Amino acid sequence: MPRFEAFPGLRYDDDAARLADVVAPPYDVVDEQDREKLAARSPYNAIHIELPTDDTAHGQDRYAHAAALLETWEREGALRRDDVPSLYVYRMRFTAEDGRELSSTGVIGALGLDAAGGSEVLPHERTMPKPKGDRLDLLRACRANLSPIWALSLADGLAQACIRAIGDVAAPMSATDDEGIVHELWPVVDPEAIAEITGLVATTPVVIADGHHRYETATFYRAERRAANGDQPGDYDLVMALIVELSEEELFVRPIHRLVSGMPEGFDFAGALAGLVEVQPGPAETPALVAAMSEVGALGLVSTKGNYLLVPRPELDEAAEADLDSSRLDAALAGLPAHEVTYQHGANLAARAVERGRAQAAFLLRPATVQQIAETASSGRRMPPKTTFFHPKPRTGMVFRTIAG
Repeated sequence: MPRFEAFPGLRYDDDAARLADVVAPPYDVVDEQDREKLAARSPYNAIHIELPTDDTAHGQDRYAHAAALLETWEREGALRRDDVPSLYVYRMRFTAEDGRELSSTGVIGALGLDAAGGSEVLPHERTMPKPKGDRLDLLRACRANLSPIWALSLADGLAQACIRAIGDVAAPMSATDDEGIVHELWPVVDPEAIAEITGLVATTPVVIADGHHRYETATFYRAERRAANGDQPGDYDLVMALIVELSEEELFVRPIHRLVSGMPEGFDFAGALAGLVEVQPGPAETPALVAAMSEVGALGLVSTKGNYLLVPRPELDEAAEADLDSSRLDAALAGLPAHEVTYQHGANLAARAVERGRAQAAFLLRPATVQQIAETASSGRRMPPKTTFFHPKPRTGMVFRTIAG
């Protein structure tokens, strides 16, 4: 079963930096403009090491520069290392689109790498090819996990164990991001609380929610270090991970929609798919279209010809690999002429791409359910790529984990 351990984290010092000025979103959702804004907030912002730049003045490439910054920040006192190994309860509080106040409570620790590819750490969806050299070079240079992978635990009661561990104590570390999401962190040093949490995690496999590529990079780095030192164990046998209980109360899943382009001008998407779906006129406003999708059990289509509801026919359900809109759409699009597909979270953003001519059509999907995620992982299957968008996203910089050796 999964190995999950406390570690002495490296955290920002309150006197040196305001937490809201130094944390950053995950590297893979930060574009160049976002990076510039984050970098300008503070010379200690985590983006300086998570997405580093060359330091030509000192003859350092981006990776050496990141390592030098991390060392300098600790030497200057902007970062301080905890005295004892700790777990870190992490809560994200936010307001849902319908006005409800929600929160997700998990725990950051060091998760053992399932190097043999067994059943301890499971992927939940197929990943798309993505270069791993950048993250590997950064890991080699910094010898640190800068951001946690996000994993889900099937252990019932994990969230309550985390809540018991922090009691009624106000979070000593808190930051509100640009979306109004509050990120809170509590170090947990009590041996009994640590034992309860790690014991729960060890009872059941964990499922990777976000960070498949970082997990694979950590596994590659482990093999590299083991090969260099006579197969000796070390910190590289684990990776920093945020683990959240796989439950409706703690996990909030959004769909990732599909943008289609490269088709002949004026292509009739609704007509082309009519043999696989029942085509119904859809509301003109995107929020109403999304609501109607849920009501009638349909996918949504936003095109230059109008908005439609696409109710799957039995033929499409039979052709789909799984009872998921991502699988249904994969089967439906397979019969169209050659085209390009890109991915977009947020129904309004997907619809706007069509309005502004960046895509010919946007196919809107319903989110996968927590039950579907659990069943898929437990069966050893994987969902199609880009099926789930977990919300909200944990910040980089709440805690770092250094790797000796």
